[in-house]
Amino acid sequence: MSTRPRITFDDRGWCNACQWMEEKKTLDWSARRTELERLLERLRHTDGGFDCIVPVSGGKDGSYVSYQLKHVHGMNPLAVTVTPALVLPLGNDNLRRFIDSGYDHVQINPNPEVMRRLNTEGFVHKGFPYYGWLIAIQAGVLRLAAKLGISLVMYGEEGETEYGGSSEFKYRATVSIDYMRKVYLEDGQDTVFAASKLAASDLQFYTFPTVEELGGRELLIGRWSYFESWDPYRNYLVAKEHCGLYERPDTNVGTFTNFAQNDQALYALHTYLMYLKFGFGRATQDAGIEIRRGAMTRDQGLNLVRLYDDSFPAEHLEEYLAYYRMTLPEFDDVLARWVNRDLFELRDGRWRPTFTPR
Repeated sequence: MSTRPRITFDDRGWCNACQWMEEKKTLDWSARRTELERLLERLRHTDGGFDCIVPVSGGKDGSYVSYQLKHVHGMNPLAVTVTPALVLPLGNDNLRRFIDSGYDHVQINPNPEVMRRLNTEGFVHKGFPYYGWLIAIQAGVLRLAAKLGISLVMYGEEGETEYGGSSEFKYRATVSIDYMRKVYLEDGQDTVFAASKLAASDLQFYTFPTVEELGGRELLIGRWSYFESWDPYRNYLVAKEHCGLYERPDTNVGTFTNFAQNDQALYALHTYLMYLKFGFGRATQDAGIEIRRGAMTRDQGLNLVRLYDDSFPAEHLEEYLAYYRMTLPEFDDVLARWVNRDLFELRDGRWRPTFTPR
């Protein structure tokens, strides 16, 4: 969608995600593989220590990256999970099966009340229902790496490049902390901290390590999608075969897929807010991936978007109200604060699109 933040289009009307899809077909991936092998060899421990950290939820992407590093490249990764709020049973089960498939694992459990307050203020002030957790999966993981003296944290995809956004790190193997703050957190960290009125001592898992704390040690933030053509469906198949991943028996809220983002109930609210803010939801996101990888036509994708994108996660509403400690009118007021009035109007108590996806 043209409303996606930081997206650009060429003179054919192709967005930069589709341009990247086209470019990936002719890119010299062997050169990037060599770059990866040299990087891993330089960081490989000979004393049995952990070579790198991979953030995982038990889902397809972290499982895939962990499997590649351990079984294809012979690394010794430490898998790290930051526990989200409103964990789904399937997410817990998948994480357990991933660990049991043969990985060392650390689970960070930040103070639930601190995360609740940060998530609540992120919901209100940024339109991000799990903003506290979003900070922690970046800042908290990097802080752990710094404490353990581990020089590489390898995430999955660089989402801006893959899905349409900033191309700043399209040709760079690692991203910076400043980039994570500016793009992934939308420069909202200080706003949410101030609104939460939490003490600095409460925010250890939410603040990035400083240069002084690193003490001159190297800390690289990698994205696996730089080194290998990113394919979420392939990741799912590998995770299912080798890491015990299970999918939902039915489709996820707001989309036609059932094998991704099954770890927490707040993700459905996150994508619904995305829909209200920008006019595209989870189905558009998933259809774009499937179209770009050649698994469906654009017309098929449009039909699925029209069926699923306008789905409110009603099945979790009572959980949301209890978690944020809001009444239904207070909750609705937050949604109204973030809705794009150029794209939606209120009818019968629900925000309905005034546009037709095309």
